[in-house]
Amino acid sequence: MGKPVVAIVGRPNVGKSTFFNVLAGERVSIVDDMPGVTRDRVYVDSEWNGRHFSVVDTGGIEPNSDDIILSQMRDQALIAIETADVIVFLTDLKSGVTADDHEIATLLRKSGKPVIVAINKVDHVGEMPAEAYEFYNLGLGDIYTVSAAHRLGFGELLDAIYDHFPPELDNENEDDRIRIAVIGKPNAGKSSLINRMLGNQRLIVSDIPGTTRDAVDSDLDNEFGRYTLIDTAGLRRKSRIEDRVEKYSMIRSLAAVDRASVCLIMIDATEGVTEQDTKVAGHAHNSGKASIIVVNKWDLIEKETGTLEQFKREVQSRFMFMQYAPVVFISALTGQRVRDLFKLVNQVYEQAGRRLTTGLLNDILAESTARVPPPQDKGRSLKIYYGTQVGIHPPQIALFINDRDLMHYSYERYLENQLRINFGFDGSPIWFLLRPKTEKS
Repeated sequence: MGKPVVAIVGRPNVGKSTFFNVLAGERVSIVDDMPGVTRDRVYVDSEWNGRHFSVVDTGGIEPNSDDIILSQMRDQALIAIETADVIVFLTDLKSGVTADDHEIATLLRKSGKPVIVAINKVDHVGEMPAEAYEFYNLGLGDIYTVSAAHRLGFGELLDAIYDHFPPELDNENEDDRIRIAVIGKPNAGKSSLINRMLGNQRLIVSDIPGTTRDAVDSDLDNEFGRYTLIDTAGLRRKSRIEDRVEKYSMIRSLAAVDRASVCLIMIDATEGVTEQDTKVAGHAHNSGKASIIVVNKWDLIEKETGTLEQFKREVQSRFMFMQYAPVVFISALTGQRVRDLFKLVNQVYEQAGRRLTTGLLNDILAESTARVPPPQDKGRSLKIYYGTQVGIHPPQIALFINDRDLMHYSYERYLENQLRINFGFDGSPIWFLLRPKTEKS
């Protein structure tokens, strides 16, 4: 089970951004910027009572001034509803229940999703103000009072959110299946690929972006091994494609990445690499997931001598931060090279789980530092005393050094390349954990 998703829904000027920032600043470990891409602050990772979850800011349900109720309101509300496991409906005590609040409440009631009404701008503790009882008229059950500006009432509200989370899977019940997340922008052919891999029409396939509305798991046993294939939602409106809608299509993909063993990053060959592709790939990279870049619809590309090599160079240029990921060109429609994916999945999964003995690792580190001496700064040289592998999926190498500040990024990349030359680790990132160690100790 991936992290639950909590969407904050509400009309403008109810303090939604302040509410979001409280979660982002006080009880949240904010996700780092993805390498090479601009990170939209549409979601943050948070934790309560030991359970990690993602908080999504919808940006405001703002009715069109010409069409007061349903146009843009429904557009954003439906996206938030379909993305979320739990919805926080943020309202404003000072303005009371408005007609827009009633419209939003109607949409939320129809969703069947757990909805929690939070009344903002209650700037005192103690007994609930009499005006708050009006919000029971929304017909959404219990209400909670908070003050985002003064950070009051969040504990009780978070307890209520926590109570609505879907149950966690027991790790002891996980089998030996390789969990493959098929991720990418809408209409890249994710569902078509999974159907081809499964050999049946397990998932609805359409050329209308947004056909897949949630993450779908399918178990598969074949001659190559045992797998769980995770399809991911591509949420876009049929009538138009807007930046704010694209943000939500990523949320489910990120949740799928979190519980995957291997990520297939789908690229539409007819469109090339987009910013959306690099964002999702960046999350797979930061999460330490073994990855394969899959260029789909290759059958639709007119080919000349060198077309494949030129396209591959373009892909690798856009994914500079994950040069380790193999690139494969397929057609989910015709089945071209689809079965080869299973062998490649097995390979990168095995590489991500490779363990090195401490003696062998230190032999390579000694050879590498002798060939290219460590960097210096103001007369001081970086010293690498020894290294040891402390984890797999991804491989994690602890380096005991004299000073963390002396380790330059370029030298870390050099050491990573030396490990890859000697041991492979194809398809998997390598994490270095720098641990300062004084010469005396």
